Amino acid sequence: MTDLIGPARPTTPADLLIRDVHVLDPREGIDARRDVRVQKGAISELAEAGTLPGGDAEVVDGAGRHLLPGFVDPHVHLRVPGQEHKEDLDTGTRAAAAGGFVAILAMPNTDPVVDSAPILRSLRDAAAREARIPVGFLAAITRGLNGEELTEMGELRVEGAVGFTDDGRPVTSAGMLRKALQYQRLAGGVLALHEEDPSLSGSGVMHEGEVSALLGVAGIPSMSETTMVARDCALALYEGGRIHVQHVSARETVDAIERAKSAGAQVSCEATPHHLLLTDEAVRTLDSNMKMNPPLRAEADRQALIDAVRSGTIDCVATDHAPHAREEKEEPFELAPMGVTGLETAFAALHTGLVLPGVLDLAVLVERMTAGGEPFGLPVPGLRPGSPANLCLVDLDADWDVGEAGYESRSANCAFAGKRLTGRVRMTIAGGMVAYRERSFALGAVA
Repeated sequence: MTDLIGPARPTTPADLLIRDVHVLDPREGIDARRDVRVQKGAISELAEAGTLPGGDAEVVDGAGRHLLPGFVDPHVHLRVPGQEHKEDLDTGTRAAAAGGFVAILAMPNTDPVVDSAPILRSLRDAAAREARIPVGFLAAITRGLNGEELTEMGELRVEGAVGFTDDGRPVTSAGMLRKALQYQRLAGGVLALHEEDPSLSGSGVMHEGEVSALLGVAGIPSMSETTMVARDCALALYEGGRIHVQHVSARETVDAIERAKSAGAQVSCEATPHHLLLTDEAVRTLDSNMKMNPPLRAEADRQALIDAVRSGTIDCVATDHAPHAREEKEEPFELAPMGVTGLETAFAALHTGLVLPGVLDLAVLVERMTAGGEPFGLPVPGLRPGSPANLCLVDLDADWDVGEAGYESRSANCAFAGKRLTGRVRMTIAGGMVAYRERSFALGAVA
């Protein structure tokens, strides 16, 4: 079978020594100052700080910085093919690398939809030429995302589909999802599900609650998500299939997933930085950068998500990076499209909002941000000698204003725009290649 996550565009494998850096890798049990050598794109040595000679390698001063396993994002919209004016393979993966991500999984709700082997093949070929970090692609569950006819999942899997999703739309028919689960058991992969009952969400544009009532804006109730999650977990348990619940937003959803996991269902799930840090109170100004699906919910929901990240009920962090053109987001709130960017700010926002106040341990955040590929059977990055270098060098004390110097992404619809964050990625090594250097960090910055 084709490798499920393709290589980035060819560049020179990294050959460098990161000296006297604080290495934090919770899975490997490392939390100490070390010298770390990378040779020919692989981690070759970890030693006591200050003990490894530089030799001919580039020496990077790691003093006062942390070296972490690189992050993996299982939910990104690259807008390729068809909407390259919003994002493309180069800008999207450059934004990802700037945020410390060493691999991302791209959604298929493009134009045309990724629902056939030739489209998937062309995307994977393009990524091998243009992407700055490795990219995996999910294919659609149903043709055209219309929920009426299954795609050729077996053929798509052989062509390299990491999994299957109709993201942006739910699979509303229980019978269709059951057939998809049966096919998935044969084809392999995971069904990643956008959980929403359209008959309940209707024309809503934000969370249904006190704020929506005050603003006189149509709301989306939590049960629109939760009832579908309960249904789909029950179907997955019955069929013995694997599902991944995307962008969990409600406390009742967390409860449903906990019950399903306890019952033996093969279910994993993700939460986004904006749902972990913001609530519907942020919508009071009707800023369209606070409009996304699922919507920002109440404080009780946010707290439930944080608890679930801490406990591991929520398996990983995903950005749901959804770029839009500036003129689209300048429409009135009710008319503007849903979705926000997040690749460049995910770690810094969560570090600022959850780690610094002591709500979440840094080690837990690192575990959840590196686990994005695990539900899809992909390896978790780690600082193990002999493994490919998938690392990010961060300065946990660096303060910066989001958007002040622009974005690596082609779009600017960020929920944290204008916010002052603490913690900045200085360098990212993905698939053994230097994918990003902060421009002020080194003269050899990636162009």
